[in-house]
Amino acid sequence: MNELSEPMSGLVPLLVALACGLIIGFERGWHQRQEGGEDRPDAGPAGIRTFSLTALLGGIATLFDTAGHPWLLPALLLVLGALLVTSYKTQQRRNEDAGLTTEVALLIAFSLGALAAGGQMLLAAAIAVVTALLLGFKEEIHTTLGRLQRHELHASLQLLLIAVVILPLLPDRPMGPWDAINPRALGLLVMLIAGIGFAGYFAVRIMGPRAGLLLTALFGGLTSSTAVTLGFSRLAKRAPARADLLGAGIALACGTVGPRLLLEVGVVNRSLVMPLLPGALALALIPLLAAFWIARRAGEEPDAPSGAERVIHLENPLELRQALLFGLVLGLIFLLAEASRDLLGDQGLYALAVVSGVADVDAIALAMARQARGDLADDVAVRAILIAAMSNTAVKAGLAALFGGMVLARWASSILVVTLLATGLALVFV
Repeated sequence: MNELSEPMSGLVPLLVALACGLIIGFERGWHQRQEGGEDRPDAGPAGIRTFSLTALLGGIATLFDTAGHPWLLPALLLVLGALLVTSYKTQQRRNEDAGLTTEVALLIAFSLGALAAGGQMLLAAAIAVVTALLLGFKEEIHTTLGRLQRHELHASLQLLLIAVVILPLLPDRPMGPWDAINPRALGLLVMLIAGIGFAGYFAVRIMGPRAGLLLTALFGGLTSSTAVTLGFSRLAKRAPARADLLGAGIALACGTVGPRLLLEVGVVNRSLVMPLLPGALALALIPLLAAFWIARRAGEEPDAPSGAERVIHLENPLELRQALLFGLVLGLIFLLAEASRDLLGDQGLYALAVVSGVADVDAIALAMARQARGDLADDVAVRAILIAAMSNTAVKAGLAALFGGMVLARWASSILVVTLLATGLALVFV
């Protein structure tokens, strides 16, 4: 029985190695057939069979390595590298624009075969799938890069700088007065908010003018409901006939506060999600239902003001300066929350929620969720979060009426006032 089980134990990793080569080889074979215009999958220098055999070779070399022949794996890798260099030189003489993608993919296939034979079969298969996806989505990736603006690239790199360089260096312990600030936790919360804003920003950028007003409002609200409110209010001045749809868009953007709060609070303190749920649903569902009713009633005719992403000035939420500024504001809110509760009790927290909610809901929500993990009562934290959300919603209703006029106020502000009343009812029963 042992004599049979030993070869079988080496067969499975080799089959996984072969599968990794097949996964990458199928994509490369299809790509080369499209490029060469031929009907057979091995039209190019490396197709399905080449990739499969290369991955299998990596697996066999690794098995020899474990059997006491460690020289074979590096020797075969050197031979493969020499063959790929020769193949690349040949292709370059035929075509000056020849790239290195296929050669690099073959090296990856060999490495994945070795990885699978070394026991990391699941990891090897996962990397093979990711590699095939990267190769298969060539046109989409190039199109996205073509649309990416310089400041967006820099901002994304700056966020990566925070994530992989700055964040690990931050101390993970309470500091400052009342031990109110944990720098590592603060950094993680800043990245959470930046990530939500990142998703909304690029959703609007990718959809472009095809999106329509309501989808632009929905995803733009994830980045900045204030920007959507101001942009749509100005647009309503130029297109008063569409004030109903623009008003619904403003309400919908403000309604994203509800799901945002549930996500942010859920990440920091899951115990607050259920007490917060009725208020969050009121913040989200009323604008959503109103927008659906208005869209059904009015429709978005061809002459409606489209391309709304051009009138809402969404700043890239991943800029280092903005991330650091939000971190400072969040740290200040943490400090003020501890001071208010220590000096004024729960009423001090509610007053701070009203004031901070005028400009931003995220900071006070995160501060309350984190404090509730300590000695702050859950119901007090939930009330403070909902009060901040109501304060923010009231400000947006005022901005819509101020910059969009009474025609827009009839739609946007009235929806937001109903939302305020429903949230206040939920607040009573917390």
